[in-house]
This record gives sequence, C-alpha cells and structure tokens, in this order.
Amino acid sequence: MQTSQPVVALETPFKRFARHFFSSKIATVGFIALLLIVLAALLAPLISPQNPYDLSRLDVMDSRLEPGKTSADGSLTFLMGTDDQGRDMLSAILYGIRISVAVGVISTVIALVLGLALGLLAGYSGGRIESFIMRVADIQLSFPPILIALILLALTGQGVGKIIIALVAVQWAYYARTARSAALVERKKEYIEAATCLGLSPARIIFRHLLPNCLPPLIVIAALQVASAISLEATLSFLGLGLPVTEPSLGLLIANGFQYLLSGKYWISFFPGIALLATVVAINLVADQLRDVLNPRLQTQ
Repeated sequence: MQTSQPVVALETPFKRFARHFFSSKIATVGFIALLLIVLAALLAPLISPQNPYDLSRLDVMDSRLEPGKTSADGSLTFLMGTDDQGRDMLSAILYGIRISVAVGVISTVIALVLGLALGLLAGYSGGRIESFIMRVADIQLSFPPILIALILLALTGQGVGKIIIALVAVQWAYYARTARSAALVERKKEYIEAATCLGLSPARIIFRHLLPNCLPPLIVIAALQVASAISLEATLSFLGLGLPVTEPSLGLLIANGFQYLLSGKYWISFFPGIALLATVVAINLVADQLRDVLNPRLQTQ
C-alpha cells in the first residue's frame, strides 16, 4: 500500500524575493521609512497644513516663528516653525521632498536606460563602437560629478528639466561600464553563441538574452544612485545653481535658513536637513539589501 507524500508548495519568485529582503531588520526599517517618506510626499497637497506656494496664505508677520508658535491670525500652529517668508516648515518640507525625490528618480531612470543601451551596444558589438563609447565614458568619469553638473547648470541656467539633464550627464557612464562588463561575460556563453548560429538579429539577442542577465547589478546601482542624485541636487540647490526659488527642494530649503543659523533660527535649516538625511539613509538601506538579494552568492537558504 502506497503512502501519500506531503504536497510541497512551490515558492514563487516574488515570495522568495520578499523572504530574503525582509529577513534583515535594518532593511525592513529602511523600507518602511522610505515608504512613509514617499507617501508623505505624494499626499503633500492633502496632508500639508499650508500650501507653501500660495502667496495669499503667507503673512510676513509669521516670518521666522519658532516651532510650536501660532500664526498671527491664530488659524495655524507651526509645529516646525516658519522660514523667512512665513511659510510653514512642515508643509515646505513635504513639498520639497516631492521635488527632490522626483528629480532623483527621473534622472536615475533616464541615465539607466541610456547607459544600459550604450553599454550593451558596446559589449556586444566590440571594435570601434566599443572603443568610442568607453573612451567617452572614461572621460566623463575622470571628472568629479559635481564639477560636470556645475558647468552644465552654469551654461544652461536653473530649472527642473535642466538639473535632470545635468544629473543624467554625470550618471550614465556608471551604467554603461557595468552593462558593458556584464555583456562581455555573457557574450562568451553558449546560449549567446547558439542564438548567433540560429541567425537571430543582434537587436533580438541584446534585448531577449543579454538584457535580462545584465539587469540585476544595474538595478542595485540605480537604487544607490537615486540617493546620490538627491544629495547632488541638494548640493547644487544649496549653492544656488539647482532649482529656482519658486520650486524649492530640500537643498534650497536648507540654503534659505543657512544665513539665520548664527542668529539662533536653527529650525529653518535643521528640519529640512533631517528630512534629507532620513531620505538618503532609507534609500541606502533598501539598496544595500537589494544588492544582497540580487546576488545569488550572498543569499542563504
């Protein structure tokens, strides 16, 4: 008489990914913190006590009020104080996070797509195409990123679109070199040789075979570069070359309060600085865990 064998439920790739990712308490805390920050930024128009862009809601009598003070008309309590224009700092931070995160994510995605395409083309084609792309990437990587961004913004001026272009210009080479290295390794494997012998077009080989195998390390780099892009944008805005005053990011909010630090008005720069630090740390914690999860050699069963 045969005995029935227990049925073993197969673990889906998503469940396996979630199990590995949330096995780290630090990564879980970082993910929750990042999720709260993103939700707060997305819901800023609904949860902000004040619209910092609405000039009719601002009053010069509310300028540089300490945290916990009430507005001149008694209608609003400023939990984090106000800046030199009378804006509620909590509202300004929520709106500033929206701009900072949006600039960081958009610039990283564009740079990833551009660098990935050029890297795969260089790794698969070889020859002069590879030499040209890699020499351009080497030249770009030989200069500090902030220097390239400063030069581009000095030439083009301020604006969200212009700073995104500057951030793409300093990021794409990282992805191109990584994608090219991964493509060189994959190009020598049997399945690429078999696809070539079958007469598949280069475009199909690149997108159907090379791309899926080269993507995991680039995802990790992209997650880390989002934090770098946010920090670089904040630095440029702090120096007055990033976003205009009408579109304040966290860096610009920090810059607005820098001149008042010595007079004791610490909150104008302190709270945006804490928000920037929390955002960058949360992204880095998530990115570090992504690196461990997407690298099979670091996974433990």
